[in-house]
Amino acid sequence: MKQYDVVALGELLIDFTGNGTSTQGNPIFEANPGGAPCNVLAMLQRLGDKTAFIGKVGNDFFGRQLKDALEEVGIDASALKMDDEVHTTLALVQTFADGDRDFSFYRNPGADMMLTADEVPEDMIRSTGIFHFGTLSMTHEGVREATMKALRIAKEAKVTISFDPNLRPPLWKSLDDARVQVLAGMEYCDVLKISDNEIQWLTGEVNFDAGVAWIKERFPNITLILVSLGRDGSRAYYKDQIIEVPAFIQENTIETTGAGDTFCGSVLHYVGAHGLENLTVEGIREMLTFANAAASLITTRKGALRVMPTREEVEQLAKQA
Repeated sequence: MKQYDVVALGELLIDFTGNGTSTQGNPIFEANPGGAPCNVLAMLQRLGDKTAFIGKVGNDFFGRQLKDALEEVGIDASALKMDDEVHTTLALVQTFADGDRDFSFYRNPGADMMLTADEVPEDMIRSTGIFHFGTLSMTHEGVREATMKALRIAKEAKVTISFDPNLRPPLWKSLDDARVQVLAGMEYCDVLKISDNEIQWLTGEVNFDAGVAWIKERFPNITLILVSLGRDGSRAYYKDQIIEVPAFIQENTIETTGAGDTFCGSVLHYVGAHGLENLTVEGIREMLTFANAAASLITTRKGALRVMPTREEVEQLAKQA
């Protein structure tokens, strides 16, 4: 028996999201707890899984707010480190009329970058069914060493490894550096969740099927590839099967922050329950429909980590497929 269903390593930060204007006409920002790996864990917790997070925040007001938020939603925060010297990473999220967004990061350095290899809890990684990570923990040398150590431990322990590149160009010295690290992450993962623009950037292929073929040729270790297509839904590539499911379009979308993470958490819940060996087309279609519905619901809410949809909410929307 594993102690955890999913353990994730990476960034935990404050997303400052727009919340109107003041009486003087100045923009008002709301400090929402965020960070892709923890958003994924929050959705998993909402679905009844047991999760834990590995990372670092500042020992400051925002860091304590984030720790409280993890504990509030049930994520095990015992491996969350508090840095006395470096402040919690902050992100300002600019939301456009169509719900898409742009990010400005205050992270030079930020506490999430300061996690060291010595602080990686080997026992926690060995005792999970799935280990999940992204590339924000690969942008700088120290935290990259921590990430790679965690991946080696997970691989040795035969833990299923999930990877979402979650590319944020402003955080990299160059996109060439980013590409090197994305490819390094793919060497380890069993499940890859990648967005439409990321796969085109990485492979140089405009056609998604051609992009996935490019990845499969180089990384036969990846069993399940999921391409998120925004308003066009999502697509899964499993063995020789390609399964596509349309999106659930919301008229009252506020912002898309956390939609991909909610999708990813829903997929990992299904993988945790069914494994990767004998998935069926019908099962994958059911998985994608649920994940698309969950992602759609989160776009109607501000933030993500604290406001993940319930199973009942997702299933009700999924019935409309």
